[in-house]
Amino acid sequence: MGAVRRPAIPSAGMTVAAFLDWDGGGEGERYQLVDGEPRAMAPASITHGILQSTIARLLGNHLAERGAQCHVVTAPGVQPRVRSQHNMRIPDLGVTCAPDERGLRTLPDPVLLIEILSPSNESETWDNVWTYTTLPSVQEILVLETSGLAAELLRRQPDGSWPESPLRFEADDTLTLDSVGFQATLRTLYSGTHLARSAG
Repeated sequence: MGAVRRPAIPSAGMTVAAFLDWDGGGEGERYQLVDGEPRAMAPASITHGILQSTIARLLGNHLAERGAQCHVVTAPGVQPRVRSQHNMRIPDLGVTCAPDERGLRTLPDPVLLIEILSPSNESETWDNVWTYTTLPSVQEILVLETSGLAAELLRRQPDGSWPESPLRFEADDTLTLDSVGFQATLRTLYSGTHLARSAG
C-alpha cells in the first residue's frame, strides 16, 4: 500500500476552498479542517452509528410530520465564523431550514447541530462545539454521550448569548429541542443501543 499523500499546506494553513477540492490522500479517510490543518476522524463505534441513525430518523420523521421545510443532514460540513477560511468542522448531524440548492458543500444556516461524544474524542468534540456557537443561525447544540445514557444541551439565550453551562439530561428525562419543536425522552434517542438496555 502506498503512503498516504498529505496535502501541501501553506504556512498560513489550508483554506476551506483547498480542503473541499482535496482528495483526502486517496485512502478514503474522513477529515475535518481545524485551523488550517486536515484532521483525520476515526471510524465511529457501532453505538455511535446507531445513535446517529436513530436520531436522524426521529428528527426527520418529526420534521416531515410537521410539514416543515427543514432537513436533517448527516455529517455536514459546517464553516464557523471564527477563522472561517481555515475551518470546516463536521458534526454528526445538523438541521437547516434553508432550501437545498445545486452545488452546496457546506450546511447553510444550521439551527441545530448534534455531536456524539466518545471518550477518545472528547476534547476535539467540545472544541467543535465552541466553534459552532459563533454561527448566528445556530440555536441549539446537543452533545450525546456514548459512555452512558446522558446528554448535554446548549441553548442560545434570548439576548443571543450562550449559557456558561449546558443543561444535562439522563435516561428518563424529557429532552426538548426548541429549535425544531421536538420532544422525547432521552431513552428514546438511545433505543437500539446497549446503553438503553443497561440503563434498565
